[in-house]
Amino acid sequence: MTTEKLGKILSSVAKRMRADFEQSQNFNHNGEAGTSREVLIQEFLSGYLPPHVEAVHNAELIAVNGDVSPQCDIVLIDRGTPPFTSLNGFRIIPNECVYGVVEVKTKLDGAQLTDACNKISRMRRIPKTSYRPIPGTIPRSTKAYGKTHDHFPTSGMIVAFDSLKLETIGNHLVDWCRTHNPIDWPDSVWVVGKGHLQWGDPRNRSLFRSPVAGASLMQVDTVPEQDILLSFALHLNIHFSDAWMNPLDLTPYAGSTPLGHITKKWTI
Repeated sequence: MTTEKLGKILSSVAKRMRADFEQSQNFNHNGEAGTSREVLIQEFLSGYLPPHVEAVHNAELIAVNGDVSPQCDIVLIDRGTPPFTSLNGFRIIPNECVYGVVEVKTKLDGAQLTDACNKISRMRRIPKTSYRPIPGTIPRSTKAYGKTHDHFPTSGMIVAFDSLKLETIGNHLVDWCRTHNPIDWPDSVWVVGKGHLQWGDPRNRSLFRSPVAGASLMQVDTVPEQDILLSFALHLNIHFSDAWMNPLDLTPYAGSTPLGHITKKWTI
């Protein structure tokens, strides 16, 4: 009964998002239309992410080694992330605080899928090294993408308001993944009104949280009354309910920048 109620709620949310999306198509400026669609997804994410995870629109990621990401549509970060820069809604975020990225597309085709996959791959490989150890605690780890990580690795999802046939998108994704390691693969692809692509076990057709070597790509067609939003909300909960980070150490970000000069000292 509860699941049915949630499904009905998300069905009405899906209809409202579709109406808002169609309204955004009337914008004359492509940038305004794109921003509006990204905000629609951000608002949905904000309502269904665990409370310790925040969805940020229009951000750039930085790392201690100098790596800088391309501008991201939506970044999922820890709520304790310091606001390095926030000008007109633009954020610069230490990569250590990032749990995931979401690429938003208006109509997904092969070229846009490749662009989104390349961006997710690049952002997942940006290092996360600037944490403070916690004395006396057992170090945490996370298994994902065929490896064990001493941090929560960056998840990558693609959400589109429309696309080519979902099967065609799946074929494009498989072709891209065949030339890349699982560490680079996106976790899932979601298309409003059609369904989603997610990795799973080819033997029992169970779905995986993240891709691993040997996984099969599964096409899941949506139930029209619910659209993708119920499945997407559950996917977000499974993916980020246990997202974690060690305390951020900002000192390495200062590098060789002088912080002041000692001009006097007292001995007591």
